[in-house]
Amino acid sequence: MQQQKKEQPYTPPVSHRLFAGGIAGICEILVMYPTDVVKTRAQLSVGKQQNMFKMLAEIYQKEGFAKMYRGIIPPILVEAPKRAVKFAANETYKPIFTGKDGKLGQGGAIGAGVSAGITEAFVVVPFELVKIRLQDKANQGKYSGTMDAITKIFQHEGPFAFFKGLESTLWRHATWNGGYFGLIFYVKSALTHTKSDQGRLFLDFCAGALAGTFGTMLNTPFDVVKSRIQNQVSEPRKYNWTLPSLATIAKEEGAGALYKGFLPKVVRLGPGGGILLVVFEFISKRLKEWDLQRKGLK
Repeated sequence: MQQQKKEQPYTPPVSHRLFAGGIAGICEILVMYPTDVVKTRAQLSVGKQQNMFKMLAEIYQKEGFAKMYRGIIPPILVEAPKRAVKFAANETYKPIFTGKDGKLGQGGAIGAGVSAGITEAFVVVPFELVKIRLQDKANQGKYSGTMDAITKIFQHEGPFAFFKGLESTLWRHATWNGGYFGLIFYVKSALTHTKSDQGRLFLDFCAGALAGTFGTMLNTPFDVVKSRIQNQVSEPRKYNWTLPSLATIAKEEGAGALYKGFLPKVVRLGPGGGILLVVFEFISKRLKEWDLQRKGLK
């Protein structure tokens, strides 16, 4: 009987997925956040695209090191639930997209990722809006900090303002997660599996970094639109819905403007995607070992 229990497939509880995803997200954002500040400023600018490294240097020299982490409180507050929801939802949706043979195919991996992204978008949109407002250089004199921004947005724009840009956020997260989890599935299936812990971690990092880069290539235009929609305060609003806004930006600024902020975004979410997957898999494995030992199955 004991041997039968060991052979049964292990299904981690949702709490383990949430915890592992949360820790992975916090690790990623602490390492990669300065590139997100540069990305947002590039997306909000209408003029010529600046060099990413030059922008980082200017922020450091003219505004100080702390400004490279301005607006980090909202994403830190949401990062644990955001990444937790991302990975937990992806694992939860997988059985829905599993074939009759009990196996998850490439299409199913993409479908589960898109569904997870849609779920994640509803969690993050208010925090994204506050973060965008704080990261914009033009708002430095307007908001003294996170709570001041939340208070002023609520007072002057109303509670529904925190969900401004929800539709574009759905586009952004659905495309990124579909590309991310879909490519991870493909890369892990294509590359030779290794039994060593170091080999598995390296494979996870490579798969996550490639998938993060691919997801960024897919969703950057939607991210540009989202940033502009969420940063609008005065009426009439130039940007409202995603697809018309994409057309407006391409018409007025050229198609290249839809990829403003791409380099700092891919620098963050390429290796950042690798960090996410490595930490998630590492924490998940340790939780599994602990759970099996607790149940006397190992």
